[in-house]
Amino acid sequence: MRNLGLCTDLYELTMAQSYLYEGKTGKAVFSLYVRKLPENRNFLISAGLETLIKRIENFKFGEEEIRYLRSLGLFKDDFLDYLREFEFDGNIYAIPEGRIIFQNEPIVQVEASIPKAQLLETMVINTIQLETMIASKAVRSYLVAKGKKLVDFGFRRAHGLEAGILAARASFIAGFDGTSNVEAGRRFGIPVVGTMAHSYVMIFDKEEDAFRAFARLYPKNAIFLVDTYDTIEAVKKVVKLAKEGVPTVGIRIDSGDIVKLTKEARRILDENGLENVKIIVSGGVDEYKIKEWLDKGAPIDGFGVGTKFITSADAPYFDIAYKLVEYEGKPKYKLSPGKKTFPYKRQVYRYYKGGKMAYDETVKWGEEREGEKLVKLYVENGKLKEKLPSLKEIREVVIEELNKLPEEFKDIYRRCEYEVKIL
Repeated sequence: MRNLGLCTDLYELTMAQSYLYEGKTGKAVFSLYVRKLPENRNFLISAGLETLIKRIENFKFGEEEIRYLRSLGLFKDDFLDYLREFEFDGNIYAIPEGRIIFQNEPIVQVEASIPKAQLLETMVINTIQLETMIASKAVRSYLVAKGKKLVDFGFRRAHGLEAGILAARASFIAGFDGTSNVEAGRRFGIPVVGTMAHSYVMIFDKEEDAFRAFARLYPKNAIFLVDTYDTIEAVKKVVKLAKEGVPTVGIRIDSGDIVKLTKEARRILDENGLENVKIIVSGGVDEYKIKEWLDKGAPIDGFGVGTKFITSADAPYFDIAYKLVEYEGKPKYKLSPGKKTFPYKRQVYRYYKGGKMAYDETVKWGEEREGEKLVKLYVENGKLKEKLPSLKEIREVVIEELNKLPEEFKDIYRRCEYEVKIL
């Protein structure tokens, strides 16, 4: 990975230089949290910690970065020397990936000398917001899918290549079964899935010739896109091919009246002994569509979920902040209207009633309570304390968390407020 030192905002660098010149190098604690959940989110899924830790390891300044900073005419040679030797040697406290979190809870807390902790602000916000936002959107599809397969089809509509790759990671954590994103598959070991595009069907003189050619080369992945021309007629062609012995795993419908078309397609397939042929739906799919179609009895086996999920279309950003809460052991906080902050490094305690989440408390670090501790120390003096969990392990955590979440919080249409006591 390349040096990431310039992946920050200019004012982080100018403040850091001033801190050094003013002798402000004491230990600081910054806390990252979401002030208020979006109107259509009852909870969030913590995600992105592993990505953040890897990025911090590469938050360095090589000669190319130093030359650029010198060209700005803002930085003195001794500060540039400081950056040239920059290495994060502080502590990172975080709520583990996959845990359910709420407003005003410290997702990540960075403890280091004030210049170093300040320089990481932009990267911490950027990294944690993206993956937490996407995981929190994706899990809503998981909640309403009733066990049907979910695949990330959103790469082409993501806000940049890296955002699409990390979104695939976040969606797998949140219950998706695979991704169309090949790089995400390579990088994270997520199962990769794909069918065919309309262009593939159109390049052949006959629709059935496209299906036959695809099945010949990919017999175990023969899912045919049937809505290029006439969906029901294409389904009938699939039946004819299957009876001829052409491998047929499933069909995909990408447009039209999904409930009507899937019911008719299922009837045709079943009447011809093709009960095992799956029906996959894509095109404008999100949690609202999934719930609507399944509630109307659409016989869908899996969903390709794309644009609206990978952009978190109904909540494309969080009111997320990275704020100074402690310096040299003294409390630091803001009193700005609507942006009040809370002092000190903190622990979060979770309490349960009848096996379900009841309320949380955030308290000054070191104060003992009876609840379950959520915040862990992951990086100490710049070194990772223990091996991070695999994506599959994080995914299992999400499922366990959902089992402990009160049912009303799982309703995608209902607004619920979870109590977080700040002590």
